[in-house]
Amino acid sequence: MKQNFGDNVSVATITEPEAAPAEEEKAEKADHNEFEFHLLPRDIKAHLDRFVIKQEEAKKVLAIAVCDHYNHANYLRRLEKEDPGRAQEVEYIKQNVILVGPTGVGKTYLIKHIADLIKVPFVKADATKFSETGYVGGDVEDLVRELVHKADGDVNLAQFGIIYIDEIDKIASAGNLIGRDVSGRGVQTTLLKLMEETEVPVRSMNDLQAQLQAAFEFQRRGKAKRDTINTRHILFVVSGAFEKLKEQVARRVRHGQIGFSAQPVEVMDNDLFQHVTTKDFIEYGFEPEFIGRLPVRVVCEDLDAKDLFDIMKFSEGSLLRQYERAFRAYGIEISFEDEALRLLAQTAAMEKTGARGLLTVFEKLFRDYKFHLAGSGLSQLRVSATLVREPQRVLEQLMAEGHKLETQMLEAGAREFADEFSKKHGLEIVFDESAIRRLVERAQAERMTMGDLCAHLFKDYQFGLSLIKKNTGRTEFVLNAAAIDAPDKFLSELVVQSYYPAAPAQNA
Repeated sequence: MKQNFGDNVSVATITEPEAAPAEEEKAEKADHNEFEFHLLPRDIKAHLDRFVIKQEEAKKVLAIAVCDHYNHANYLRRLEKEDPGRAQEVEYIKQNVILVGPTGVGKTYLIKHIADLIKVPFVKADATKFSETGYVGGDVEDLVRELVHKADGDVNLAQFGIIYIDEIDKIASAGNLIGRDVSGRGVQTTLLKLMEETEVPVRSMNDLQAQLQAAFEFQRRGKAKRDTINTRHILFVVSGAFEKLKEQVARRVRHGQIGFSAQPVEVMDNDLFQHVTTKDFIEYGFEPEFIGRLPVRVVCEDLDAKDLFDIMKFSEGSLLRQYERAFRAYGIEISFEDEALRLLAQTAAMEKTGARGLLTVFEKLFRDYKFHLAGSGLSQLRVSATLVREPQRVLEQLMAEGHKLETQMLEAGAREFADEFSKKHGLEIVFDESAIRRLVERAQAERMTMGDLCAHLFKDYQFGLSLIKKNTGRTEFVLNAAAIDAPDKFLSELVVQSYYPAAPAQNA
């Protein structure tokens, strides 16, 4: 810095207090937590069945791949303790996975719930955001560092994490590409190293904060924490829609097999995916070495209206739970009839975005319901087929019903305030019908609860009415609309009248 900016630069050394021995031991222990895995493939599939509808083949293949991967990690770890030399000689092809399927069919959901079940850190990213060097987009090695962050700094646990990269088809290299493809072939090459086995610095050289932290740590303890993470046991899962792949394979199958459907192929299904080969992926634009590191290949099939109905009805992660919580926050219990759910599923299926289409349909349908019914006094909302077909008409009916209920609640709140006032102060106040109407109108217009409104309007009435009681012995007072419009004026006239009983009474 002095070379660049001259002698005006000064350097200060910051010394952190030394950590207590117990803290250092705790830090060391956290870095050596043992990862345990004892699940069977059917255990993993049973867990996925709770959250993901359909995709039976994908769930089965993923369950087997995950078990094989982590069982090998357990075996290798035990062998390293018994015979490190032999452990180095063991060869194993990692069960990295490539998932093919359209958007919204549950690809991310599958991998996330597997990571939750086996309790390992999970990182998701889009391939289009990365480059081989980090100059364009982000650095692919940051995915590995993010695992450490998700594991709360536990490097050992991070080394058994899962990295999921979506939109991998977007970095396929064009066949007629000339020159260096930074966003495609380059990213494949960098990912290739990570998917096999390599050491990744936990602290990026481009991260100034991480480098300063390492310096402080070295100064405090005389050594820095473990500074690399090995990717040998990290499971990599990549996915993409591969729109052109289905057409490419379908053309070849049609020419090679008599009787195969000549109809246009809309989505990749398991029947067609059986014919997908490594050569198809290479022709699509992937490097042979890259696609070779993804030996487990599975397709997630498109979702139809029945699948979307089942997702809403039976999945533990159903969107219905989200909307139940949203309406409950407004004091409304929402429930759904099956016929309404089928109509919603049919509409969502036309969105062609899988389960994500459900959120689009729900948001459009219930947007006005949340706005107008919140705070209306309505406590129950039953979603019927009629509501789905005629949402505006049903909403208007519910708003009228809600307005009526709100009015009744506010009227009851006014009488409750009068009763509480009488019990508390020994002074009985009674709202006549005109006063009740004006109180309801003001509460609705000013969006106040009846209790808050009355407490505000009649805050001085205890003192004023007590004075009247002292002067005249009177303990019962009827309040009319004038008391609601100008409460101070109304009370003042009552007090004056108590001093001058012969004065003409304007209010009584």
